[in-house]
Amino acid sequence: METKRAKIVACKPLPNYHIWIRFDDGLEGKVDLNHLVGKGVFEAWNSIEFFNEVRVDPKSDTVAWGEDIDLDPYVLREKIEALRGTTKDSSQNT
Repeated sequence: METKRAKIVACKPLPNYHIWIRFDDGLEGKVDLNHLVGKGVFEAWNSIEFFNEVRVDPKSDTVAWGEDIDLDPYVLREKIEALRGTTKDSSQNT
């Protein structure tokens, strides 16, 4: 089974701890990160100003905040695909 590369090329913060991201193959969508706020390193997101500083890290090709927080692009991709109903699993159920 082939795994798609997950390279994020654009992102922007949205209200209520959501982010919009776009992958290099054109897949894009919103991801809800509310469940992480205030936990462990994500305590930094208690400052909405810090959360709004989300950027694409050119070394890891994923979303990042400061030097200590980044998210797995494969997990983010799966979340967007699940919302769109385009996961590998759903395509195999035909």
